[in-house]
Amino acid sequence: MRLVLAGLLVAAAVVVGLIVNAHHPGLLFASAAPIFGDWQPHVGPGTPAAVLIAFLVVAKGPELARHRFALPIAYLASVAWTFSLAMIDGWGHFVTRLTSVDEYLHEVPEITDVPAMLNGFTSRILDFQPDSWTTHVSGHPPGALLTFVALDRVGLQGGAAASIFCVLVGALATVAIPKAIDNNAVLPFLVLFPGAVWVGASADGMFMGVAAVGIYLLTRWPLLGGVVLGWCLFLSYGLVLLAPLAIAAMWGDGGRALGRRIALAALGALAVVALFALNGFWWLDGYELVKLRYYQGIGATRPYWYWVWANLAALALVIGPAGIRGLHRNKWVVGAGTAILAADLSGLSKAETERIWLPFAVWLLAGTAKLDKRWLTAQALTALAVNHLVLTNW
Repeated sequence: MRLVLAGLLVAAAVVVGLIVNAHHPGLLFASAAPIFGDWQPHVGPGTPAAVLIAFLVVAKGPELARHRFALPIAYLASVAWTFSLAMIDGWGHFVTRLTSVDEYLHEVPEITDVPAMLNGFTSRILDFQPDSWTTHVSGHPPGALLTFVALDRVGLQGGAAASIFCVLVGALATVAIPKAIDNNAVLPFLVLFPGAVWVGASADGMFMGVAAVGIYLLTRWPLLGGVVLGWCLFLSYGLVLLAPLAIAAMWGDGGRALGRRIALAALGALAVVALFALNGFWWLDGYELVKLRYYQGIGATRPYWYWVWANLAALALVIGPAGIRGLHRNKWVVGAGTAILAADLSGLSKAETERIWLPFAVWLLAGTAKLDKRWLTAQALTALAVNHLVLTNW
């Protein structure tokens, strides 16, 4: 029944999107609604590789999930899957996704004094100023920009290095999640995650990997996990919604042990918050200004009445049929679902959620462990269909 309802939801979102775009061009600001991209059936150099990788994972994935080197094998397979999907659109598209005038790399050459940048960051968030940040820099805390500044400083300049970095970090979710939930049976489903279409390459794909590592660390070393999740707060304001997943990671220890783990995690996160505050950036100030900036742009145009449910249609394509089939009441699915519902109802997630919600959506695959190879095939077909029918912006 869930699959039928999800299919009807996707179909309705596509049909309504086509009708609205035909009569009110620019209202949805997504030509291939509910996906941000353009309807453009195509093949590319990555097509044969993507089909081959999908075939191999379906055929051997469940078996390899029991291999002693299952995690490194899965990581490499995830990187290969994500990269092959990206190459369906071609190398040129891949290396320019993070270099447009709206993206982070556009601002990197200007950053010559990091303390000064942090101290004056909030003053440049609002639009219609001579020195306003680009769309993506203004819409995120400074940690996202600092990440690409750091890459530049160590000699990894340009769109190719940034895009490859996002893929490599994003694929860490494939190994962090099985470790967190202590179940390698989900590995092949994470490898063939349809959301990989948007991991290669978007900064949100990178956020997904960092967040997954942070949640895993909470299950073992809460202080270190708190530091990583504290850093996540400065990659994206929306990652404050990792809180339900963080609770899930620590849930199960009773009494004093649970309290100690929460205290250690909070201490680690607060240390990162304090470090940014001491350097002139206060998270709450940035968040309040970002809400204003959001409605200075296309956030004011995109209608809530459509995106509040069409976002969920996009999510269905991200997690695929196996993700939908595996939705059941476990703490990871509940945590991720709570975060997604809060983001959806907030009105600050109108479109592009196929990439923005990646750090939460990937955890919905925690319920796929008992599914068979047929569902792996369905995952692969979903990703291949989306990537070949729509030219996505990421």
